[in-house]
Amino acid sequence: MTDPEAQRLTRLIARDFRNHADLDLALERRFVALVGENGAGKTNLLEAISLFSPGRGLRRADLLTMARAGGPGGFAVSATLARDGDEHRLGTGVEPPGYDGRAARVCRVDGGGVPSPIAFAEFLRVVWLTPDLDGLFRGPAGDRRRFLDRLVLAVDAAHGARVSAMERALRSRNRLLEERPNDGQWLDAVEREVAELGVAVALARRETVERLDRLIAETRDDAQPFPWASVRLEGDLDDLVAVWPAVEAEDRFRLALRQGRPRDRAAGRTLVGPQSTDLVVRHGPKDVPAATASTGEQKALLIGLVLAHARLVQAMSGIAPLILLDEVAAHLDPRRRAGLFDALEALPGQVWMTGADPALFAELEGRADMVRIADGRVVPSEA
Repeated sequence: MTDPEAQRLTRLIARDFRNHADLDLALERRFVALVGENGAGKTNLLEAISLFSPGRGLRRADLLTMARAGGPGGFAVSATLARDGDEHRLGTGVEPPGYDGRAARVCRVDGGGVPSPIAFAEFLRVVWLTPDLDGLFRGPAGDRRRFLDRLVLAVDAAHGARVSAMERALRSRNRLLEERPNDGQWLDAVEREVAELGVAVALARRETVERLDRLIAETRDDAQPFPWASVRLEGDLDDLVAVWPAVEAEDRFRLALRQGRPRDRAAGRTLVGPQSTDLVVRHGPKDVPAATASTGEQKALLIGLVLAHARLVQAMSGIAPLILLDEVAAHLDPRRRAGLFDALEALPGQVWMTGADPALFAELEGRADMVRIADGRVVPSEA
């Protein structure tokens, strides 16, 4: 198991990434505070780091949109990771598009090419919290499902590939129902694939959520400024995998798909399966649905949930994750802000935070690398 205290990024380079033409940032401490005006490029650096995890990063953006306007059309991000007394160089980026308009993503570890960002999971795990998640508990189930899959992906790097394969299989089934509804042989085949992938996705989600809920229950502290949450899954397939072994769950799911063909064809989509799962969150101390809590309570609950997830990632993977917090401190009162810093101090991973006002991080003076960003550049603090 990696010594979590010995793992951190010591250098971050971003070339032609968003508004950063050629940024080279050296780091010394476990806390990193990026300060600067809105639009300076602070969140862009968090996004660059998030690319060292499976998926499309914290903005879920298309890769080509990350290339700097006016640049050559591609971008490169590299990081030096200090780990257990050794250093590893991680790199990712996109080559400028070819004649067909396509761009190829490149991933490297210690100078050698690797097939995909999944390879980074051997060295690095990343969790994050951004303002986009503020409405998570009141928003549509699809938002919570994406958040759920990000929770799973941080502990199971192959989860994203399973979800993508499941979504492709569902699209194939929907197309068959629309164009060839009487082709039972092909529908049987694609539903078998949907059932296998769907149960695999549901089981991975269930394991992560159950472990997270158990960890929260075992470590909860009502005196903390961030209330503890209870979490569970709600959905027809989630009920199946909670009761039946995987093979039996696949058979029952496949039967439900077969019986639901007329209904799904009329609806134009598959109505049962992991694509309808919801993550149900309750405010633990008050024992009420998270969606009914006040805005401030929801923010605090979400922070507590992300911090608990970081502890789970370390427990399950043996790697203390990098924690990326975008504009979190600005929305907290002084008591909760101090509580956040204390909670982060107790976690083993490196923490990156952004904020417009350097005063937000005054309590971290001497413990954090304070980095001022302006117009995509690092500028001296006194400038």
